[in-house]
Amino acid sequence: MISLLSALISYLLGSISFSYLAGRLLKGIDIRKHGSGNAGATNTLRVLGKGPGITVLLLDMLKGVAAVWIGTLHSGGDPLIQVLAGVCVIAGHNWPVFFGFRGGKGIATTIGVMVTLAFLPALFAGIVCILAIAATRYVSLGSLVFTALLPILIWFMHYPTEIFVLSLLLFVFAWVRHRSNIAKLLTGKENKLGAKRQA
Repeated sequence: MISLLSALISYLLGSISFSYLAGRLLKGIDIRKHGSGNAGATNTLRVLGKGPGITVLLLDMLKGVAAVWIGTLHSGGDPLIQVLAGVCVIAGHNWPVFFGFRGGKGIATTIGVMVTLAFLPALFAGIVCILAIAATRYVSLGSLVFTALLPILIWFMHYPTEIFVLSLLLFVFAWVRHRSNIAKLLTGKENKLGAKRQA
């Protein structure tokens, strides 16, 4: 019952789409019909500007942090329940029940989850991610690098098996959600941060 309750609360928390809400509140639009069509921080930045984009990024990260703490409080720190809560909050973000199961790609929420569960691996992977984005201006590439590095770092830093398995699952989540971005990266058609969106 504890695990089910944590999972449900975390999923519902994840299903709160701050990107969608920002679009409605600030411009009266469905952000999923503008820019890249993604309900996430990067598209919010492109469509609504820096302030809303940064705000959505932080709120989406906080969803991940809050979900892990929900799992912690319900279980007394059981890594399996923490991981379950982390998976569910990201699933909620990606497939939100409140918004027709059309959400974002889950990277900001993944960062929140992993910073809470595995701070040092997330920090080191985050630094490489930021460097990759700074060098290429491809946010998607940085996101893919971040999720690819996490399992490696978590394995070598000897974190609990449950967290390692979570990092592998989130790697799969991220790469599947970014499959169109991967295709564009390979063909040189991916949109760069700060550039006008290509048709």
